[in-house]
Amino acid sequence: MRPAPTILHLDMDAFFAAAEQAAKPSLRGKPVVVGGIGARGVVSTASYEARVFGVRSAMPTAQARRLCPNAAYLSPRFTLYRQVSEVVMELLHALSPLVEPLSLDEAFVDLEAGGVPAETAAVRAVGEQLRRDIRSATGLTGSVGLAGAKMLAKIASEAAKPNGLVVIEPGTERELLGPMTVRTLPGVGPATAETLRRAGIHTVAETAEAGEAELVRLLGRAHGAGLYAMALGQDDRPVVAERDAKSISVEDTFEVDLTDRTRVRSEVLRLADRCVQRLRAAGRSGRTVVIKVRNYDFSTLTRSETLRGPTDDPAVIREAAVRLLETVDTTGGVRLLGVGVSGLADFTQEDLFAQLATEREAEEAAAAAAAEEAAGGTEPHEAEEERPRRWHPGLDVVHDEYGAGWVQGSGVGRVTVRFETPWSAPGRVRTFAVEDPALRPGEPLPLVGGAPAGGQSSEPAILPKFLSPEPGDTGSVGEAISRR
Repeated sequence: MRPAPTILHLDMDAFFAAAEQAAKPSLRGKPVVVGGIGARGVVSTASYEARVFGVRSAMPTAQARRLCPNAAYLSPRFTLYRQVSEVVMELLHALSPLVEPLSLDEAFVDLEAGGVPAETAAVRAVGEQLRRDIRSATGLTGSVGLAGAKMLAKIASEAAKPNGLVVIEPGTERELLGPMTVRTLPGVGPATAETLRRAGIHTVAETAEAGEAELVRLLGRAHGAGLYAMALGQDDRPVVAERDAKSISVEDTFEVDLTDRTRVRSEVLRLADRCVQRLRAAGRSGRTVVIKVRNYDFSTLTRSETLRGPTDDPAVIREAAVRLLETVDTTGGVRLLGVGVSGLADFTQEDLFAQLATEREAEEAAAAAAAEEAAGGTEPHEAEEERPRRWHPGLDVVHDEYGAGWVQGSGVGRVTVRFETPWSAPGRVRTFAVEDPALRPGEPLPLVGGAPAGGQSSEPAILPKFLSPEPGDTGSVGEAISRR
């Protein structure tokens, strides 16, 4: 444990939803839910305005719609989120060479490695400046936790949400952690929490009081000993600059079960291509190809094949994924498909025989498609029918006359678009035919390009937890967190 709170944890506030509110002036101050918008979709992020109604991450979208029917339900725009994340991570790397990203919107930073004095006042000043820099560069807010250990820094940032900063002074850890639920501790999921509950252990203080021997008896040596140390506020895990991924994968859940074998195969090929894109973006290759199939009855199975050497060749990975699919019975209906690559490496070993076989197959398929089209096949008609599928709510579009906007909704051959930019006033809504040649997909606009007009605010709807005053409380933030 460090004698000074020099480990910083940053967590952007309702990241995906906040980015959408910053990009769309008409949604500021209103409930926004980002995630799968179909009947089987899942909430990825909910704005604080939506959370007031009980909407939470990982909740089925159908349940969220019942709780908050008037929210804006938007498809995620990962291109935008990655752009904003890169800006935020650059700001963190300016503070220290030791930055450990956990996701697009969350990271640990070792301020001591960056030369920041091991003093509370100094690290607090750095944290406050970071929050200002993030707001200036992205238009979004982030919450900062500072402590002498990673676990405590993360707890502090959670207490600071939204848009706040909390410092946990070394020496106050056990007093702070004691009344918290045992689920606060890293590694305590529903199963572990249930095991502890049956033993009468509900809080962190009760976990510490149970003793290491009892926790080892309940959970096993490694888990029990580690949990006991964390219940005492002890966490010596270092900030690791590089987190080596073990696998890269993509998956999709379908609104309607897929029963057509040809459609299932085409979806596997599409997912294989997306997986290769992610693989190459990470500068990696992989040796083992894995497919995941979830059936209509929620039973899930995986199949894998290990290649002769690591590769990032899309033809090789597509061919392996199709071979694996042939071993799976999908006649009952498929609700989810996934393709992944594991056994990652930093180099490739080309499989020329597989490439040649796949190229021949592709040439034969192309020749067959051309012959079918010449004979009056249905390929062109099917392509036209699929065009409206691109108009998902929230996606960027450009119109030749009205400029940049975003899709509010589509159906029965029409698409509704609101034309506004991140720095404009709330824009007007217009409706077009889905095949209107003047309307086309667009690219995300930068969130910071001017001041939003019309007095709109992108501030969170509620105060940070640690700023919610108790009756008669006039203490400082530091006193509040120490009291907790």
